[in-house]
Amino acid sequence: MEHSGRSPDGPGKRLITDDRLRKELALCREYRIPHSQFLGAGTGTWSERDRAKALAYEEYMRAVCPQCGTRESEWSDENGNYTEAYVAISHKCFGCEEIAGKQAEIPDGKAGAGMKVLLLPASVHAAQQVLEELGAR
Repeated sequence: MEHSGRSPDGPGKRLITDDRLRKELALCREYRIPHSQFLGAGTGTWSERDRAKALAYEEYMRAVCPQCGTRESEWSDENGNYTEAYVAISHKCFGCEEIAGKQAEIPDGKAGAGMKVLLLPASVHAAQQVLEELGAR
């Protein structure tokens, strides 16, 4: 008989404690393949265990806040009392700063409609400029 992959504590309980399994199932979800195939053991056919893992992962993901990535249950102890599970810190991303500066240059209205800001490596941008200059001659 095939093991369902479920903990006796409830469906998907292992997902809460097993970071590697969550990462594996996230990749399986992204590539739309069964976990057994990811592990190199399957043929690509979804087994009962693969389906149970996929359903448990989806259930787990529904409990994760799309904004901060935490689950409500992480913020309370075994008695249901609030616990400070995380600390908010600030972090400056220089790439985001560069994007924000360029976005501020995009005009409002029709003139800026459809404009996107992309980050290019400086070396790629320099090479593009050289090619443009050579083409202009």
